[in-house]
Amino acid sequence: MLEEIKKDAQTRMNKSVEAFRHDLTKLRTGRATTALVDHLKVNYYGSDMPLTQVASVSVSDARSLTITPWEKGMVAAVEKAILASDLGLTPNTAGTVIRINLPPLTEERRKELSKHVHAEGENAKVAIRNVRRDAIQQVKELLKEKQVTEDDLRRSEDEIQKLTDKAVKDVDEVVKAKEQELMAV
Repeated sequence: MLEEIKKDAQTRMNKSVEAFRHDLTKLRTGRATTALVDHLKVNYYGSDMPLTQVASVSVSDARSLTITPWEKGMVAAVEKAILASDLGLTPNTAGTVIRINLPPLTEERRKELSKHVHAEGENAKVAIRNVRRDAIQQVKELLKEKQVTEDDLRRSEDEIQKLTDKAVKDVDEVVKAKEQELMAV
C-alpha cells in the first residue's frame, strides 16, 4: 500500500515536471522553433484544428519559420490564427507559403521572459509540493486506520520528501537551462 502511494506520487511529480518543460517550449527565445506555433488552432471549415494538421511547419533559418498549408484556401485562415495568437508575430505571405520572421529579443524582453520562466517554475514547484502533501495525507489516513505503524509513517514521509526534493531540483535545472537559452544573444 505504501509503495503504491509513493509510486503514484513519483508519477504525478514527474508529470508536473514534464508539463512545465512542455509549457516552456511555447516560450519564444532568440531562435526559431516549430514549437512556437504548435499550440495554434486554425478554423478549418467550421471546426478548430491544430495548425500541424492543416499545414507543414518548418524552420527555414535561425530567425524564421515557414508554414505551408496543404490547401490553398487555408492560407488566409492560418494567417488569421497567427495574428489572433498571443505571439505578437506578423506573417508574410507569398503565394501559398507563409513566412514568420522572428525579431531579435531586446534585453528588456529577455529579462521579462526570464521572470516569466521563474514564475512558471514556482508554479511547477507548488504543484509538486501539493502532490507531496496529498501523498503524506494518504499515509496518515492509513495510520489512523491502523494499517501502518508510526515508524512506517516517518519512513514514508522521508521517502516522499526525497522524491519531492528530486522533482524540485529537476524544475530548477529546467529553469536554469531555459534562462541560459534566453540570455544567449
